Formats: sequence, structure tokens, C-alpha cells
Amino acid sequence: MIPTPFAAGPVVGYLFVALAGAAIGSFLGMLVYRLPIILKRQWERDCREALALPAAGPAETFNIAWPASHCPQCRAPLKIRDNIPLLGFLLLRGRCRHCAAPIPRQYFLIEALTTLGALASVAHFGATPRGALAFVLTAALIALTFIDMREQILPDTITLPFLWLGLLANRNGLFASLDAAVLGAAGAYLFLWLVFHAFRLATGKEGMGYGDFKLFALGGAWLGWQLLPLVLLFASLAGALYGGALILAGRRTRATPMPFGPFLCAAIWLALFYGWPLMALYLRGVHG
Repeated sequence: MIPTPFAAGPVVGYLFVALAGAAIGSFLGMLVYRLPIILKRQWERDCREALALPAAGPAETFNIAWPASHCPQCRAPLKIRDNIPLLGFLLLRGRCRHCAAPIPRQYFLIEALTTLGALASVAHFGATPRGALAFVLTAALIALTFIDMREQILPDTITLPFLWLGLLANRNGLFASLDAAVLGAAGAYLFLWLVFHAFRLATGKEGMGYGDFKLFALGGAWLGWQLLPLVLLFASLAGALYGGALILAGRRTRATPMPFGPFLCAAIWLALFYGWPLMALYLRGVHG
């Protein structure tokens, strides 16, 4: 038996989980901001190379690790105490120490959600491999949600590795049988692919992106095919209600694109934690 912080008691255990979740949330906040920029720069380089165009010229080093954290307005480097997850934002009252420019609330929200996700994963699945993997998936879904909300992209660098991780996690039936996971991944991708092309043929428009297919397949790999109807139902209803509310409020029109990824992410997370109880509740309602 590998010792865990919970060996010292539940308070110590959950405190450790909360601190780890906050630290990972801080990393996710940086990832959400930097990964789309890295990808766009890579796509530009690839396009220039394919079109035999000259390089755009030397650019500053920009990756996940560099440059160090700094204010995007005045570019002053952040002190260590300003980078403390959750507390740094609160101590600064949401503003840069040097220029008083507002710090995007997204960073605090990602850190808070990741902390809560870590605590929920361990509380629900225990301090076990299931709990650890549930949190790993939760962190990925949080990152995908915020990236899609900001940029309307779902990077393959996140969706594809986590699709494979779901299949590996279910090699011994951790969340679903391996057969159900493989069928879920393949069936989820194929279903949305068919819906996409049927909608395009009927309307001449593209209703979603290929990233949504891969994200739905990721859900199938983790959950198995049986819970995919629940995921699609919840995501579709949540998306329709949210989009309808924005239209009624005059904040968007029917022609305004709206990312579907955040609703899929929320539905996958809900199904991971409560899918089978919700499915049983639904079936009892249908069959009386």
C-alpha cells in the first residue's frame, strides 16, 4: 500500500489535495492563455512553408515555460507572492501591482474550479487511481472549456492524448469496460461526423468543428458508449438554453457562432461522476 497524505488524517489529506489542485489550476490558467498563441504561430509557420513564403522574421521565444509570468499591460514580471494560486489574485485585489491594470478574472476562476475539481474527485472516487484519473480528466476538461470559450478551438494536443488515456484507463475497466470504451470513442466520433455532414448538406453551413467530434470521442473513451446519449442530451439542452437566453437578452443573434465544446465538457464531467445514477433515474421515469 502506497502511503498518501490521508494517512495523517482527512484534514491533512484534503488540504494537500486542495493545494495540489490550486497549483495545477495555476498551470492551466497559463496553458489556456499560451497554448492557442503557440498553435497559431506554428500554423502561420506551416502556412508560410507550404506557400514557399519567407519566414516572418525572428520572434521572441514564447512557449509554455517562457517568458516568465508578467503583466500583459506593463510587462512587469510578477513576484513570487503574486503568483500564489488563488491568494495572489485576492491579495492584489485583481489588479497589477505596478500599473493597476485589471487582471483577467479567468485566472482566478480556473484556479478555483481546478481546486474544487480536485476535492470533488477525491471525495467521490476516493484517494485511489480512479480519483486521480478523474481529476486528471477534470483538469483537461477545464482547460478545453476555457480555450474553446476564448478561441473557439479544441486543440488536438489535449483532446487526442486524453482520448488515448481514457482507453488506457479502461484497459482494466476502471470507468467502463474496454469494449464499451472503444465502441464509445469510435461511435461518438462517427455520430457527430454524420450529424455535421447531414447539417452541411441540408443547410450549406457547418454547424460544428472537427474538434467537437474528437472531444465527444474522448468522452466515449472514458465513459463507454452507454452514457453517450446522456452526454449529448445534456450538452445539447444546456447549449440551447444558454444560446436562447443570450438571444433573448440581445447579446447574440442566431448567426453568431457559439462554441459547443464547453457544454460537451460539462456533460462529460457530469456523466463521469453521476452518469449511472442519472441514467437510472431517467429509466425509472420512462418506465414508471
